[in-house]
Parts: sequence; structure tokens; C-alpha cells
Amino acid sequence: MSSLRVSAPLLDAYLSYFESKRTPFTIPGHKQRASRLDAGLGQVVDSDTPLYGGLDEIKLTHQVLRRAESLAATLWNTDFARFSTGGSTHANQAIILALGQPGEKVALSRTAHRSVLSALVLAGLEPIWLSPDIDGSTGVPIGISVQEFEKILDQNPIALLLTEPGYLGTLSDMPALISSAHAHSIPVIVDAAWGAHFGFSSLLPQHCLALGADALITSMHKALPGYSASAILLAQGKYLNLDRIEQSFETTHTTSPAGAPLASIDGCRALLQTRGEELIQELVANVEKFKSEIQSNFEIPIFLNATDFPSGRFDPTKIVLRANQLGASGVEIEKALQMCNIRIEMADSDTIVFLATVADSPVEFEELAKALIPILKSLATSPRATATSLSWSVVPHVGISMREAYFADTEMVLAAHATGRISADLIAPYPPGVAVVAPGEILTHDIVNGLATTKSAGVRIAYATDSTLTTYRVVKN
Repeated sequence: MSSLRVSAPLLDAYLSYFESKRTPFTIPGHKQRASRLDAGLGQVVDSDTPLYGGLDEIKLTHQVLRRAESLAATLWNTDFARFSTGGSTHANQAIILALGQPGEKVALSRTAHRSVLSALVLAGLEPIWLSPDIDGSTGVPIGISVQEFEKILDQNPIALLLTEPGYLGTLSDMPALISSAHAHSIPVIVDAAWGAHFGFSSLLPQHCLALGADALITSMHKALPGYSASAILLAQGKYLNLDRIEQSFETTHTTSPAGAPLASIDGCRALLQTRGEELIQELVANVEKFKSEIQSNFEIPIFLNATDFPSGRFDPTKIVLRANQLGASGVEIEKALQMCNIRIEMADSDTIVFLATVADSPVEFEELAKALIPILKSLATSPRATATSLSWSVVPHVGISMREAYFADTEMVLAAHATGRISADLIAPYPPGVAVVAPGEILTHDIVNGLATTKSAGVRIAYATDSTLTTYRVVKN
């Protein structure tokens, strides 16, 4: 612990704050004394301290944030690093706002997170959609091919935006894509929200900056033990304007950042630096043992594995159960696990995602296996054909720009009358928050029926004005 604190200025500042007596006449208004007023409220807020007047003096005398960000830039070997308390959502918005002028185009994967699409609306940039290749045997998106990217080069994109790894753990052929983009002086920005652990063990893929990408955005609260909504933005200056990224970051970030998320980013960085290889090796071993134990009860393969995909293009820490291989519903399996007080990351009719991190020990894996095996045995029937998720398979039909649709006059129409209309909403099953339809796109018969089917299977539909999908918000004719 002592070596960790020495090399983590924000974490050290957070811990030191509570080691000394203070009488604050500053924000936050709880003064770390809310328990005087309400014991429950105090449990929530009395360990909270801000950056300004907390981790540092109000005038930022000690520059602990800049020191911590400099250490992160060194670890990831990059020119620029900023810590965000607004999650990868904020970091995505910041860098996209810095890319170009309204009306310019960016190439991006259709599997992009909602935050990327929202950022395009804010920036006035136009998407050139890239469709991922779908693996025929698993129905899983396996990334954007170089051919898919190069066929849109005549539309003059100013950047290539990728989501790597994807929600199910697969990756594009990153070196080839980066090489192709750079041959045309196009920067590559990667939303690596699920890949903060990449690059810190020989058992995992390299992180995208090591492969030559120009920016990496990642969450510290997904694959790493960071505070909720903690994230980091890392960038290189060859193809990107770092001053403009700094301006965009400050424009979109809170002016009152909480100390705990910042300290946790710094702590995660130090943890990766000092123990990353060791902890990730343990995690991979735990995951492999868990999957092997479950798989031994069934003849047909029920997990996604690295051997299902090209070498180096799958995250071996990812646990993705193929419920359709058992003829079972992922949503029903999820409900049964909830009865055992086990929560999972995602379930739809065909797939279950269990999020495992370095914070899990063999004890937790054993608890999950003990609950899961009898559930799978009780629900298993005959394998059914792979159904590619609606989020991965939709081919968008653009009616007007996203920005036009966002600010247009709109109306609600019954689902039966929505086909052929232009959506004013972004609608996505959640998780993973990947758009089935974006503002400005035409609601097709396949989309309307597919969303209804997805909802009826027990999947949450997010961001729609009417989450029941009885009605749709569309652009007025």
C-alpha cells in the first residue's frame, strides 16, 4: 500500500484529507458533517471531498491533478492525458467536439455507444456509418474491416471513430485500420471503454495507442476497480490538435469535480503500473477455470472463446455465455440468477455477459458456478439457430442529419404508423446502449418489429421517449 500511495498523488491527497482536522467554509455544503442532520445521508456524502479545496487548495496550489495526469501520460506513453468524472461519455464528447467544423464527416462503427452519437449532434458532425463483419457461427460482430473503411474514403472523413473492444469482447484488425487511416492522414480515435486493462499483460491485446492510434478513451469503472463514472482521455498530437481537445474537455466537464473518482483513476493507474501483469494473469486464470468448469457439464460449446476469432482479437477476460446453444433464454437465466442474489452485466434472448475484473477472487467465481450450473441444466433444451442481435445487424437508412432531427418539430405516432417515418429519438437496447435507430434515420418495418420483439423478450429499451414502444417520436412531415 505504501508504494501505491507514493506514486499516486491524487489518491494520497484524498486519504490525507481525512487524516487531518479541517473546518471548511467552502462547498460541498455537506461539509463532511451531514450525519449530524441525517445518518443515512451522512453515510452517502460524508466521505466526499472535491478537487478544489479538497484534494488540492482552491487555487490548485499543489497541482496534484496535473501531476497525476502526467504520470498517466507516461504510463500509456502518450502526449496528453485528462481525468474525467463524467465517464467515457464526457471524454467521447470532448474529443469529438475538437475534431472539426459543423458539416464535416467522420467515419464510425455502427456499434458506437450512444455518447458518440450525442457528441456528433453537439458538434454538428455527420456520421459515415461502418458496418461490422458478423461471425457466421456465433452471430457476434467481429469489428470493422479495412475494406469497409476504405470504401468510404471518397467521402473525405476527417476522423475514424472505433469502439474497441466491442461489448462482447471482440476487436477489429486494429493495426491494419490504423495504417490505412494514417496513410490518408486521418486520425484514429478509439472508444475503449471496456478495454482499460489492455496492454498491461502479455495475455491480453495491446492497447490501441501502442498500436499507433491517436486517442484512447476508457472507463476506469468497467474493467478496472475505479469509482463509477471515472474515465481517462489519452491522445497523441501528430494528427490531433491537443490544445483544442483541452478546450473541449474543459467546456464539457463539470467545474466541481468530485475527489473520489479522480483519486480512483490515479489509484487504478498506479495499480496497473505496479501489479497489472500479476493481477491480470490471475484474472485470466480464474476466468478460464470458471468457463472450463461450466463447460464440462455440456457437450456443445456454450461460451465465446479466443479460438472462435482471429488471433489477438478477443478479450480473454470476457465471459459471454451463448444461451441459444442451450436452447435457453438469457433473460430467464438472468431472472433465476437474481433469485440467488447474483447480478449480471447483460442478458438478452441469446446471450449473457458476466463482467469479471481483477477485483474478483476464486470465491466469487465459485459462488457463480454453484448457482449457474443447476440453472443451466434445468433450462437447457435443444440448440437453436444463432440470431444476430438487432443492435449489430441494422443497416441504417438516413433521412435527414442527426442534428436536424434533434432540433426538428416532432410528434408522437402509434407504432403501427411509425414505419417509414424519420425517428427523432435514439433508441437502443440497454446494455450495451448501441443504437438500433438514431435521430434522422428512417424507422423501417424490421426496426419497429425488431424493437418490439426485443422488448417482449425482457430487454430494457433505453432513450426512447416512450419506453413501452407503443408510440414513437418522429419528425413532423
